Amino acid sequence: MVKMKVAMYYNNNDVRIEEQEIPKISDDELLVKVIASGICGSDVMEWYRVKKAPIVLGHEISGLVEKVGENVNKFNKGDRVFVTHHVPCNVCRYCLNNEHTLCRTLHSTKFYPGGFAEYIRIPAINVDRGTFLLPDEMSFDEGTFIEPLACVVRGLRIAQFKPAQSVLVLGSGIAGLLNIKLTRALGASKIFATDINNYRLEIARKMGADIAINAKENITKIIEKNNDGRLADFVILCTGAINAVKQAIQSVEPGGTLLFFAPTMPEIEIPFTLFNVWNKQIKIFSTYAGAGKDIIDAIELIRSKKLIVTDMITHKLPLEKAQEGFFLVANADKSIKVILENNEK
Repeated sequence: MVKMKVAMYYNNNDVRIEEQEIPKISDDELLVKVIASGICGSDVMEWYRVKKAPIVLGHEISGLVEKVGENVNKFNKGDRVFVTHHVPCNVCRYCLNNEHTLCRTLHSTKFYPGGFAEYIRIPAINVDRGTFLLPDEMSFDEGTFIEPLACVVRGLRIAQFKPAQSVLVLGSGIAGLLNIKLTRALGASKIFATDINNYRLEIARKMGADIAINAKENITKIIEKNNDGRLADFVILCTGAINAVKQAIQSVEPGGTLLFFAPTMPEIEIPFTLFNVWNKQIKIFSTYAGAGKDIIDAIELIRSKKLIVTDMITHKLPLEKAQEGFFLVANADKSIKVILENNEK
C-alpha cells in the first residue's frame, strides 16, 4: 500500500498532516500529482467547513497527470493540467439555460480526496468536462488562480458589467482584488475598494483601485465626492461582513447594479428598505462558482497576460506547513494568495 501525505482539516486551528493511500483509478479516470494548490477564502469559512470535518480541502489546483485510465484518450501521462472540482451535467434545465452553477450535479461532484494532497483521483465526469491543459505560457502557480478567476468572470458576466461604469468593491481579499483587476481590464471608469485592513487597502491600490477606503469611514460620501456627485454604478460585495452588506445597498447609484459575490452566514438576516431599492431601480444579482466558458475565459486571461495574477502571491509553503497557511488566510492580516506546494515540479 503506497501512501501519500494530505492536510486533514478539523478546524482553522487544527490542520494535520496525515497519510492516506494513494487513490486507485478506474479505466475512465485520471490520477493527478498536485504541484500547487491555493488556499481559498472559503476554505477558512469555519462555519461552513467544520460541519464536514475531518476533510481534505483544496480546490484551486494545478498539477501533472500521473496515471491515465485505459479508456481516457484526451490526456497523457506528464500533461500539465488544471482540474476543477465541481462540474455540471450539461443537460438539466439549469445547464440548458446557461445557469450551470445551479446544477445539482455541479454541487455534488468533486475530485478525491481534495487539493491539499500529494495526489488526487479525477472522476470520469471531471475528466470529461473539468480537466484542462495548462498553456505552455502558464506556470503551476498561475494555474491556481484559474478557479477563483472563473468565479469572477462568471459574476461580472451574469451581472452584465459594462465598460465605463464606476465600481465599488467591498472587501479587498483575493476575490475583491480579482474583481478589481478584471473590472479594470474591462474598462471601468473608476474603481473604489474598501476593507478594514490597511495592508489590504494598500494592495487594492496597487492592483488597480483608484481610491481605497477604510470600511469604517463614510463610504457613500467619499464615493460621491470623487465620482462627480454620483454613487457607484456597479457594486460588488466580496465580504460577508454585515456592515458591508448594508454599505453595498446604500452605495448603488439609481439604476445601478449590486452583485452579491460573497455570502453571510446562513442565519444572518439583513434588513433593508425595499422602497429605496424599488425606487432607485437597483438590479441585484448573486453568483456562485464558475463553469465551462468561465474557466476557458479565465485561462485565456491569464495566458495572454491581460490579467496578471502573480503579483498577488504573498506566500508559498510546502504541504507540511498547511496549518501555517490556514492561519495566514484565516487571520487575513498581511497575506493575499497563499499557495501550498507539493512534490517536485
